[in-house]
Amino acid sequence: MHAQASYLLTVVTFLPLFSVAALLVLRSDDHVWIRRIAFAASVGEFAVSLLLLRGFDSTDASYQFQEFYNWIGPSIHYHMGIDGISLFLVLLTTFLTPLAILCSWKSIQHNVKGFFISLLVIETAMIGVFVSLDLFLFFVFWEITLVPMYFLIGIWGHERRIYAAVKFILYTMFGSILMLVAILWLYHLTGTFDLPVIENILANSAPLSPTVELVLFGAFFLAFAIKVPLFPLHTWLPDAHTDAPTAGSVILAGVMLKLGTYGMLRFCLPLFPAAAHKLAPMIGVLAIIGIVYGALVATVQHDLKRLVAYTSVSHLGFVVLGIFAFNAVAMQGAIYQMLNHGVSTGALFIVVGMLYDRRHTHEISEFGGLATPMPVLMALFIFIALSSLALPPLNGFIGEFLILIGTFATHHAWASWAASGAVLSAIYLLWAYQRVALGEVTVEKNRALPDASGRERFILGTLAVVILFMGIASPYFTRPMEPAADALLQQMNNQLQRPQNAMRRGVPVKIGPHAVVLPAALAERQARP
Repeated sequence: MHAQASYLLTVVTFLPLFSVAALLVLRSDDHVWIRRIAFAASVGEFAVSLLLLRGFDSTDASYQFQEFYNWIGPSIHYHMGIDGISLFLVLLTTFLTPLAILCSWKSIQHNVKGFFISLLVIETAMIGVFVSLDLFLFFVFWEITLVPMYFLIGIWGHERRIYAAVKFILYTMFGSILMLVAILWLYHLTGTFDLPVIENILANSAPLSPTVELVLFGAFFLAFAIKVPLFPLHTWLPDAHTDAPTAGSVILAGVMLKLGTYGMLRFCLPLFPAAAHKLAPMIGVLAIIGIVYGALVATVQHDLKRLVAYTSVSHLGFVVLGIFAFNAVAMQGAIYQMLNHGVSTGALFIVVGMLYDRRHTHEISEFGGLATPMPVLMALFIFIALSSLALPPLNGFIGEFLILIGTFATHHAWASWAASGAVLSAIYLLWAYQRVALGEVTVEKNRALPDASGRERFILGTLAVVILFMGIASPYFTRPMEPAADALLQQMNNQLQRPQNAMRRGVPVKIGPHAVVLPAALAERQARP
């Protein structure tokens, strides 16, 4: 525990929510100050979150900045902490939120207060998911993320916004119900919602039967696979992206999809290692199908925003593949690719949003030759597209390369098929850019379109700098991830090598209605008032 920053995670998590109070006291028609306060709050949140880097020990695989307080009864705790897996996901959230607010500066003109309140609330909820170490607390934040996104799509979205919003909420709520049942089942078995304690109970004194472990893994995994989304559970995503406002697509692609892959790393692998290994071949195949299928479908899209949406299906397939390759290098690549995808795909959606603000269409046929009237915007567009298709030395190359190297060490065929996704990504992104930017201006009204404004250049320039920095200075990001990834794989291997009925020496304690045997240190912790 880092005593000098014992409340830092609470501050980082709830600062955006406290900023909502400042927006609530403003008049609804005071759009100027609503935007200013929302942006200032999000920038301040990002600055505060950077303090996590200063106090984070990159050699320590355990949870850091922990906060542990009794909350509801003896079993539900306010328990927060981060490790190398969640650290940069928190920073990704606080980095993208001010950019999402800034890209909505002029495009959102009705119910402005509600829009920016929704963005700040969803920022708190997403950070809460990444830092929660109590399953009840995690589930609360997980559910809160759904409500603002539902309103962002349903109120400020495009033509089919109601259909897209309802489809989004139905898919994700179905996964949430499965996960809630699994959480309650785990509580019945262990008497606690505390994640580290549950991990130790399952590893040391009360191993699950193969059938129960398989069922619980399936419930958690389906909830996370819907959120990713993994093929064939992806059909809600293109509709949600196509009809969401630009900021909604940035947050959805940049952070919310990572809640699913993060959940696989945080819950599915350490709690249910045997089931994870047993189902890994099937999951690997689904991930590869998603990589290839998403790329092929993106290639034939005539709607530019829908094309970018399908790239997420393909790129997140790489992440899932890296996770279930059970290789340290591939797992680090998967975590890093989560960050890369958030930055690059978020930037692509911002570019698409800027084009929509000018032409009010996503149809590729309505563009063409835009490099002539908009050379700066199109130059930034191709730079971001090259990042997304994993061109060295940009950020996307590092993540995909690590995933393919690690996967090849354990599954040659998986890596070979997945590599085709990198080739296909070059096809659909470069072809899309060619149709949008190159050649003669095909629609006369496009000749008078304004180039990127100062605000737009700042947004895309900032993202371009981060893309280049993440590609060149990747060790700054991967080094803190390495201990946590290695410890996770070691924990899984230790449980798999343990005889089914083995029970290490420990201390019998009462946790809720159940008597279990815990290691002495954990027993002492449970005995704390």
